[in-house]
Amino acid sequence: MPRVKPSRNIPNKSPAPQGKSGFVRIISGQWKGRKLPVKDVEGLRPTTDRVKETIFNWLAPHVRGVRCLDLFAGSGGLGLEALSRYAEQVTLVEMDKGAADQIRKNLTALGSSKGLVIQSDAVSWLQGPATPFDLVFLDPPFRRELLPRVCDLLEQHGWLAPDALIYLEREKEMADLTLPASWQLLKNKQAGQVCYQLYLREVSNEADV
Repeated sequence: MPRVKPSRNIPNKSPAPQGKSGFVRIISGQWKGRKLPVKDVEGLRPTTDRVKETIFNWLAPHVRGVRCLDLFAGSGGLGLEALSRYAEQVTLVEMDKGAADQIRKNLTALGSSKGLVIQSDAVSWLQGPATPFDLVFLDPPFRRELLPRVCDLLEQHGWLAPDALIYLEREKEMADLTLPASWQLLKNKQAGQVCYQLYLREVSNEADV
């Protein structure tokens, strides 16, 4: 996978208000402009269009042909955007049955067979048999202390390719989050009380054997 060069000069723009729009919009790719319904689930925070556009600008050269994991899928907005931009395969893990069923319906509406929806608790699922992913989206429910455990499981249980990219969205006050030593911060931006970051996992093939 091509390497992303770290950049510290990132413009600071605040996203549009979150709100409950009832749909997610595909920003670009084969389904550009499509609006897809979202299940009304307590605590669900679909990534805003502005933030999503920034994320995929960061990832632009690194989505086509990759295996992607959307771990706390929610609306499925990030995973579906990756599929629209020709990811090879996307696994979307979502605990809420209604939200998971809605993602399946949206994949059917898009005519895509490359999305796999798994209704499961993320921590439990990560303790099962692993296959490595090239790109991982982590946008868990806030203030539940899920990220430390999830990041450790991803690193230790073989879920990440040697040069995987990991997108992470977290609450601003989680300043002392400890991440695996092999994760290098590439991009870092804040919008209101939300921080969103992109990491590159730098591990040699020899070290993974």
